[in-house]
Amino acid sequence: MGLPTASDVHVDAVLTNISVAYQQNEPSVADQVFPMVKVNKQSDKYFIYDMADWNRSNMQLRQPGTESAGAGWRVSTDTYFCDIYALHKDIDDAQRSNADIPLDLDRDAVAFLQNQNKIKRDIEWASAFFTTSVWTGSTTAGDITPGTLWSAANSTPVANVRAQRRSVRLKTGSYPNVMVMGSEVWDALCDNSDIRDRIKYVQRDIITEDLVAALFQVKKIIVADLMQVTSAEGASTTTTAAVFGKHALLLHVPDRPGLNTPAAGYTFEWNGQAGSIGGQRILSFRMPALKSDRIEIETCFDHKQVGANLGVFFASCVS
Repeated sequence: MGLPTASDVHVDAVLTNISVAYQQNEPSVADQVFPMVKVNKQSDKYFIYDMADWNRSNMQLRQPGTESAGAGWRVSTDTYFCDIYALHKDIDDAQRSNADIPLDLDRDAVAFLQNQNKIKRDIEWASAFFTTSVWTGSTTAGDITPGTLWSAANSTPVANVRAQRRSVRLKTGSYPNVMVMGSEVWDALCDNSDIRDRIKYVQRDIITEDLVAALFQVKKIIVADLMQVTSAEGASTTTTAAVFGKHALLLHVPDRPGLNTPAAGYTFEWNGQAGSIGGQRILSFRMPALKSDRIEIETCFDHKQVGANLGVFFASCVS
């Protein structure tokens, strides 16, 4: 045996140029769909103009010496309420002092809390809107499951989506312009012969979100592939699940909030608390009894549906 040995001349140390953390770095799905409305109060009202009154034809011939026909519209109100969600991570003085490079407990706590915030916002949005019995814009006024699933041969996703676009337009006067789908739906569409045949002479037969959006006649497709761990902390087996599943959602949403503007939904963000930006603030304060610093994230929002007839939910559209 050659001496000295490898263990004699080297003591394993922690690398300072890499570490492994399972952050989900994609943008929040919810933040890409509903426009953000910055509000200064936790709750308030907004006006809703009656769609039928604005789109009914009321003009009439006017005879000489007579008054013009009269018309008007009804208006109602609805409310939002921004719930407050919060989470903290305590950093013990001894842990901070004893941590090896490249560990930075303060930096890592902020990244951890921001990741938690993103997951929470998307789970809340998906559970409220990426589900059945919510949207009424379809030809049936309910959810749509294609007769031939989009993962099957001879399915017709382009025709299916366009039919529902026309339905929303007929009911509201606005076409859907955004489509959200789970990653399993997107994967099925990438292999779908109906789609591939239409673009086979484009970009070397490479399927992109922009190309499929053009086929569906929407401005944007959002592929939602957020996952969450569903098993409890400390469980012997880690269980994960896709948050968005095998569904798709067709919506009309404006580029930005505005007056007299139709929208399927808005996300109201309360900026009324000190230091809040986009309804979110990160605080750091001392916990003397614990001999720790507490880093806390707080977010205040309300994902709010404001136009049920401006959306169509495709439920379980792939196998």
